Amino acid sequence: MSIADPVTTCLSPAVHYMVCKLGFEIEDSHSVNSFVSENGEVCWRTITEHMHYLESDQSVDYIKSVQLLGPLCESVHLHLQSLTMEQFDVQYSLWFQWTNCTELLLEVFAALESMEATGIALSLMKLTSCLERALGNVFLLIGKDCPFLLRDLLASHELTTVFGQSVMNVLKVFIGSPYGLNLRNILWHGFASPQEIPAKYCSMLLFLTAGLGQLLKRYLLQTETILVHRPYVAFTNLEELDIFPDVNHEALSLTEELAKRSSFVLKAMLPFWVAALTAFRQHRYADCVILLLPQLETGLRLLFTTVNKCPNRLLTAESSSLYTTFDEMLAKQLNDKELNQLPLILGEPTMEFLWDFLNHQEGPRVRDHLSHGEINLNEFSREIANQILAFSITLLCRFLEEEEASAVKEHTVIKPLINCANCYRSRFHPIARLKKQVLECMKSISSWPELPIVPEEQIQEITGLERSTEISPCVSMTTEILSQLQHHLPQNCYILDDLVNNLLTEKLLIKFCSTHVCTLYCPRSVLEILVVLRKISTQCHQVSDQVIASIEMRYEQWINKILRSRQRHNYVRMLNSIKFLSPVLRLILMLIILELINIHSVCEKNPCDYQKYLKFLKSVLQYAENLVTYTSPEKNKWDESMELTHKALLKIRTFSTRKLTLMQIATQTNLT
Repeated sequence: MSIADPVTTCLSPAVHYMVCKLGFEIEDSHSVNSFVSENGEVCWRTITEHMHYLESDQSVDYIKSVQLLGPLCESVHLHLQSLTMEQFDVQYSLWFQWTNCTELLLEVFAALESMEATGIALSLMKLTSCLERALGNVFLLIGKDCPFLLRDLLASHELTTVFGQSVMNVLKVFIGSPYGLNLRNILWHGFASPQEIPAKYCSMLLFLTAGLGQLLKRYLLQTETILVHRPYVAFTNLEELDIFPDVNHEALSLTEELAKRSSFVLKAMLPFWVAALTAFRQHRYADCVILLLPQLETGLRLLFTTVNKCPNRLLTAESSSLYTTFDEMLAKQLNDKELNQLPLILGEPTMEFLWDFLNHQEGPRVRDHLSHGEINLNEFSREIANQILAFSITLLCRFLEEEEASAVKEHTVIKPLINCANCYRSRFHPIARLKKQVLECMKSISSWPELPIVPEEQIQEITGLERSTEISPCVSMTTEILSQLQHHLPQNCYILDDLVNNLLTEKLLIKFCSTHVCTLYCPRSVLEILVVLRKISTQCHQVSDQVIASIEMRYEQWINKILRSRQRHNYVRMLNSIKFLSPVLRLILMLIILELINIHSVCEKNPCDYQKYLKFLKSVLQYAENLVTYTSPEKNKWDESMELTHKALLKIRTFSTRKLTLMQIATQTNLT
């Protein structure tokens, strides 16, 4: 598939004028002494005097302010260019310490020295994210909950208290308002090409960052407070993010050619793609992803506007309307409630990958963390960069001319990437997380038979008690419920005897978990049910953890002969109880997955049935929560645990018999 590419800029005429021309209309120069004091500090008065305000309400006149600040930015830029790295380091590094990113800001200066457009654009993206994070730390000197959006942060009373309103207004001109230059958003959302970002604005923002450090130092001295740097966000469980094979040198070389020929890439944006590949080769993985993410957004926006027949949405929005960003492109419907055609074109696997890596709360949310300065760039994971790059390569391949696409897709280094992309399933949607929870819980419960227990002979010899060999009512009822459920399982799961040990197995549960359940655009009712099911699973896992801890502790105490008589009797009751508790917990886990397989159909029921179903699930959750309490080391109420379990099984059996639950599983074709 190819997309027409008549576009030379993604900036609307008004935004293009604001960014590329307005600040160059007045020709003027300023002496260094006018904006740098004798002791090397930033002269904020000179800067704020170049701001202009509307007479009507004294709000910022962004157009006039950009026009007036333009020549000053040029003078600051020339001043910085006149400095060597050593001079810049000596003069400004001290004032960068408040950001906790001094090394990064020195790299920004080095990029300005090189005057390479793509490097300056990259530096500006990193600078704005670093500045946002640092300003958030300053906010927390006074406030509690730091605003998520930069514009809200800059408009906060807390920052105004520290820096003053006139200083905050200056920042708003550069990065905090859609009415101003809005440098952060037009870069991070992939609207600006490298050549459209004047280097002088990067110099000015770097200069302002030092000035903010000087103002902050005075505030900290006056208030006798200390600035605390919030810890960085760390990506965990990297093995869950390991989807694509390694992108090797051959793949990188081929990708550069693909980017030149794929209609997914706007020609004006090609330098960003080339720079991203170079960064990956040089092991600058954060830079690679920072460059790629806005270009993924640009390419998808081009496709979005094409398939939804709204070409005007490709450009930056004017200040009075919304940008077309990832959030809207990944949504089910457009603003006018029409069906978004992009998911139909991209397909479910691609959409699930995008949702996983960008949006789901339990996913890596790579773009959010990077753009808000929450990641230590020096420690950015190669694994994540590899996944984003490999995924990007598959998109490039999808938008080649048909004949060329067929050949490329069979290439030995490209084919494995495409195969992985085509079979991707969500790993961070609540449905996927529930499956993972259940399997981890089942693994924990399945380890119980391997736990050390005192031999039967010793128990009888010391306590005079025997472990129960009777068939518990709980086991009988579990078997009865399984017998009902078995009729809804595939024929190859039909068992004639010993249903507990043959059906409630980890192997069968893994098979059920492999059943695909749609994760895209789940209605509120599905998400509500998922919350309850996940809580049930969590409580069951805690019960298992407590049982394991209790068995291991009591065994050791028995061997060391430090258990009192009452504790030895309680130990025997525990052993009797867990023998019957294990199949019940395994039954609940199995029911959770069987409910999950059919979760979308339950939400299509009438509201009355749905509410009864939800009430039933909450009663199971209540049982699990009470069981956590009874099996805790502090309580050790094992007889009460069995009574509680018996009552819960009665409810499950009754509800199953009346068919007011979704314990009727997907058909054979769903599981085979």
